[in-house]
Amino acid sequence: MSDAEQRRAAWGTHQDDAGLRAVARVRQVREEDARIGLQQARGEEAARHAAAAELQRQLMARRVSGAMRAGEFVTHHAWVAAVGSALSDAEEQARAAGTVASEAEARWRSDRARLEAMEVLLERRLTERREAKARAEARELDDIAGQQWARRQAAGES
Repeated sequence: MSDAEQRRAAWGTHQDDAGLRAVARVRQVREEDARIGLQQARGEEAARHAAAAELQRQLMARRVSGAMRAGEFVTHHAWVAAVGSALSDAEEQARAAGTVASEAEARWRSDRARLEAMEVLLERRLTERREAKARAEARELDDIAGQQWARRQAAGES
């Protein structure tokens, strides 16, 4: 049984809670969507950071060794400028992906808290109904025991 199925089973099936269960199901779907979005945002953030790190590695790996001719220097300078510009763009994209991931996490946390609130409410209502049922059964058993005691007392007096 999946986690979602276990949660739904714990919510009970009382007809008075049908509306609350519907709200809980909607919140559960929203929480799952937010979690999937968060996972995608984190994956995108990791990919952007990896791309920036690779450009940084390429830039650091290409060192000038000794003297260069003018044409080689111009070519090297153009390559460094292009990779530097690409690195700057990649770092900006990584920061933007980090912002998106942070927003996705905040959204997921909010949706998770709303779902948990519904779960607590449904569980509390289920517990209250169980306790009320147990009190009613105890009251009924007490009445039966009282009636039996009264019959024995009446039979003992006769």
